[in-house]
Amino acid sequence: MRKTLTGTVTSDKRAKTRRVEVDRLYAHPKYGKIVKAKTVCHVHDENNESLKGDVVEIAECRPRSALKRWELVKVVKKANQVAVQNTPAVTENATA
Repeated sequence: MRKTLTGTVTSDKRAKTRRVEVDRLYAHPKYGKIVKAKTVCHVHDENNESLKGDVVEIAECRPRSALKRWELVKVVKKANQVAVQNTPAVTENATA
């Protein structure tokens, strides 16, 4: 059985690689307070399916590079992507 985690894609700038943050809660060893932490995983995404903001499920795999130890299983929830259109800039002619 391979370990699986669910996290959010925080970077999709590299080809076939995603940076995923996995949030976790744990009790502090001495004081017992619940502490929130995040783990950063570099994930292999063969088809570049995921985008920044997506919630994805990842699984352990063999080391694929110096940092990549995880691979994408599926995209659980797509992020709301806003389409930005390039509009020509309006220039004003100043008459003096």
